[in-house]
Amino acid sequence: MDYARILAGREKPLTVYTEVIVALENPLAFPDLVEPIYRDAMKLDDETLDRFRFSLMRLQLWADIHRNEDLEKAMHIKYVAQVLEKVIFGSLVMEPAEPSAD
Repeated sequence: MDYARILAGREKPLTVYTEVIVALENPLAFPDLVEPIYRDAMKLDDETLDRFRFSLMRLQLWADIHRNEDLEKAMHIKYVAQVLEKVIFGSLVMEPAEPSAD
């Protein structure tokens, strides 16, 4: 799977993608990579950080679109992307809406 292409979209790849790709390829490595990815992301300027957030959104979209092909892999990809987005940005852009209390 070409995680680098999904992360970069049509933009130039960011260096922080290297560790994200390791986490995507090896679920057991993810817990050890959360902090280094967070620390690398905190060094990014606002525009680059925004690009990084969109790369995490692309992963989530890709996982949703392809979940019927390999559910376990799609769940892992989405989990990694969501955990990183929450840790780095504090929330999810594509968070499911809360049911209204009518």
